[in-house]
Amino acid sequence: MKKSAAAASAWPRHLHLIGPEPAAKTAPPTPEAVGSKAYHLWRMAQLGLPVPAALVLGTHYTRDPAASLPPLLGSGLPALEAACALKLGDPRAPLLVSVRSGAPVSMPGMMETLLNVGLCEATLPGLLRQSGNPRMVWDAYRRLIASYAQVVAGLPAPLFEAELQRATQGGDERELDYQGLRALCRSYLALYQTHAGQAFPQDPHEQLAAAVQAVYGSWFAPKAKSYRKLHGIDEQLGTAVIVQRMVFGNSGTHSGAGVGFTRDPSSGEPTLWVDFLANAQGEDVVSGQRNAHGHASLAQTLPQAWEALQNAARTLEQSFSDMQDFEFTVQDGHLHLLQTRSGKRTPRAAVRIALDLHEAGLIERQTARERTAHLKPKDLVLQQLAPRSGAEAAEGWQPLELARASSACSGIASGEIALDPERAIERARAGVPVLLVRPDAQTDDIEALQRVQGLLTQRGARTAHAAVVARQLGKVCLVGCADLRIDAQRQTVAFGPHEYAVGESLTLDGNQGIVYAGALAVVDVPDLHLQRRLQALRDNP
Repeated sequence: MKKSAAAASAWPRHLHLIGPEPAAKTAPPTPEAVGSKAYHLWRMAQLGLPVPAALVLGTHYTRDPAASLPPLLGSGLPALEAACALKLGDPRAPLLVSVRSGAPVSMPGMMETLLNVGLCEATLPGLLRQSGNPRMVWDAYRRLIASYAQVVAGLPAPLFEAELQRATQGGDERELDYQGLRALCRSYLALYQTHAGQAFPQDPHEQLAAAVQAVYGSWFAPKAKSYRKLHGIDEQLGTAVIVQRMVFGNSGTHSGAGVGFTRDPSSGEPTLWVDFLANAQGEDVVSGQRNAHGHASLAQTLPQAWEALQNAARTLEQSFSDMQDFEFTVQDGHLHLLQTRSGKRTPRAAVRIALDLHEAGLIERQTARERTAHLKPKDLVLQQLAPRSGAEAAEGWQPLELARASSACSGIASGEIALDPERAIERARAGVPVLLVRPDAQTDDIEALQRVQGLLTQRGARTAHAAVVARQLGKVCLVGCADLRIDAQRQTVAFGPHEYAVGESLTLDGNQGIVYAGALAVVDVPDLHLQRRLQALRDNP
């Protein structure tokens, strides 16, 4: 049945539905109104790519989040429920949603996300019936309780991390069975009651309303303000909030979550660059707290999903005419795309990507020139380690290799060790080259990241939000260093038998993914081939 003009005009102006028939609800959105993340979701849906249905609350509500609730609950949620054929809070067929931020300008990891909203004691049996997977259900519930406690109730994350460590005895939580996860949920609920002073909310609509307001509120978080100041982003832009049907990467061995780039963001090489974690949700990859695997793991365990991802990546790059950074979930072998945006890249990668896209006919010569106009030949160099003297070279000098890690950004950086952002900032202000060494790659370290020479972490993926920020800042970044041991009490780090105190120096080789002892000499080697290609672009009409 065709909708009347009156019915169409009754749809709230600052709500947008992304789903099977978005045009039935609203006119095409704009990035300013719905943020770049939601705008790109809409474009992916228009391309026929597998995007879960979503409702977008516009940037208009950032200064008054409570004003978004009447249209959300009155018009938006029923429309989303109809698109999904599920209902929030339904004990038999519950709709669960993620609640995400999305500003007009990309701000990776600077604002909050909540997953599995709508799960409660009443809807647990319904999700069990839908999925037939008790482990997934209890895993989703414990994730919701912990994230809601931190984002909405403001409780400290270590409360729940310590309980998780106790339950796993320091192991991987993916090895917990549903009984262990159910017991963990009960412990989390007790922690919430004790420290929040009230029970965890069991009304899914209450959960959703509070989550939406908390995500809007995260626009004003200190790390988000620091990021905007660093990158000159207008405070008045605000953020949209995306309420999207959940897909579950934590539903078993044929599921998982990942982040990828359509090209290598360090070199620009035209090959997919993917981090993937089986039986996990997206926050496990981007949070910086978990190591991930490359595309080989995905290709081996889920070949059909890998083929679908390759095809989707080609479509994204051809449609957006630029290298894309995308997030995805695989549920029971089926691919779902959750985000795409222009990927952060090094100067060398920026030049190669622009040149390659122009030569492939995806962008005009003028566009390639504009994308590389700010770069100079001195930006197109490769850094290499070198002996400090002829005597060292004559003696067959070799640096002491301490460990290997995953490289999120190429280059070489030396500096003294700092284990906390406060010391890193203090020493950097004194003019001392510093390396920030941390257990996890955290976006909360944004102010320190802009001052240090490099970042080394014990855990984390190359595509974690903090690693993406480090690469955007041009910082050498090594993550997931399994041999790194940090002793915060003694203020030391160790790699096997080799121990170093705060203030001593290390060198990070982002080209090879190696940690070396001491501060080593570096030489810049011009990338002559890339310099010639760039000059030809500028010289030819």
